[in-house]
Amino acid sequence: MKSFAATPLIAACLVLVPAPCRAAGPEALAATREDGIWKSATPRHGMKGEFENHDPIGLAAGAAIKTDCSMNWVDPDDHKLYCFNSATAVEYFRRWPKSNIRRARASWEAMRPTQ
Repeated sequence: MKSFAATPLIAACLVLVPAPCRAAGPEALAATREDGIWKSATPRHGMKGEFENHDPIGLAAGAAIKTDCSMNWVDPDDHKLYCFNSATAVEYFRRWPKSNIRRARASWEAMRPTQ
């Protein structure tokens, strides 16, 4: 039986790849990170967004989703800050911002108790 011709190539790759990568897969490498692989940055100081930091897309759908404002968007016209629960919500919102703001505001007014 013939020996495998790529054996020197495999040996060279093992020498060139750092030891932690050879010893463990991506799951093990991610486990060594203290902040986790998908950790998002949370603002150090509380940010004050419109709708008391509730997601406007959630509000427009009738759900009050409180956020930490780590995902946000500032209206270039009136400089108001809007906070979101996910990047998907931000991207959807940015397609029709004025319409989404109107829908969120109408829903927010209906949800808030009258004083």
